Amino acid sequence: MTLIDLRDYPLPVYDGDLEAAEGIPANAKKLKALFIEHQGLLIASPENNASVSALLKNTIDWISRQDGAESGLVPYQGKIAALLTASPSGRGGVRGIPQLRAILDTLGVLVLPGHVGIAHADQAFGPGGELIDAQHEGAMRSLAERLVSTCRKL
Repeated sequence: MTLIDLRDYPLPVYDGDLEAAEGIPANAKKLKALFIEHQGLLIASPENNASVSALLKNTIDWISRQDGAESGLVPYQGKIAALLTASPSGRGGVRGIPQLRAILDTLGVLVLPGHVGIAHADQAFGPGGELIDAQHEGAMRSLAERLVSTCRKL
């Protein structure tokens, strides 16, 4: 398992003219390599304006760019994903899940049914980043276990 914090891989906003002039950014290539190395993706993201987070969408777009002869779909094909979301709102960020599912499906990712949404995320975590609510912790653990189990079976 590799924990990825997208803040550690800053990327410019996707722009085809920028890509044509400068190529794919080094951080996109690093993330692409990490995706290729792993069978499953446990994606945890907030929502922005009832949709996919702009940071996550931008990252997905950069990773999906063709690199030489290698299709941009390579990092996604045959992958299995589970989705988590968190938001300070009472909905827990779940309004962005359908769009994220559609994006990942288009790229060839098998997205497990269900998801975990953590509402009031600004109050849901302790000082060390751990979930305070045992029910949320259990739901998250269960989703992660289903992802690992499905990856092993396939």
